[in-house]
Amino acid sequence: MDLAAEPEPGAVDFDAVIDDTIDTLPAAFVERLGSVAIVVEEEPTTDQLASVGARGLFGLYQGVPRTRWGVDNVPIPSKITLFRGPLTRAYPGPERLARAVEDTLLHEIAHHFGIDDDRLRALKMERPHG
Repeated sequence: MDLAAEPEPGAVDFDAVIDDTIDTLPAAFVERLGSVAIVVEEEPTTDQLASVGARGLFGLYQGVPRTRWGVDNVPIPSKITLFRGPLTRAYPGPERLARAVEDTLLHEIAHHFGIDDDRLRALKMERPHG
């Protein structure tokens, strides 16, 4: 284990939040994430921002959504990137940051399953508050 990669006391361990989030997913979804690399980077690149026409990003899905796979359902490698810098700046405090990491990861996983931003917004509005 690389001790330099250990989070500072009170800091959010992104890898642990990612693992915990995936552990909460139904098995049928987890089984379909096998071809998806989930990585954490400090900041989005200019090319990543340009690829989605954004000025800032918390996360990015790059790949072919499962709804667009061919009839043979051959896994196509995909990548979900979470950006530590923007998330940390936008969500001060470990509890808020951990929740934002979880929400961002779930958002990007939804893209892998073919759910676009408009549908995600609609689903969020339908969700009971409480």
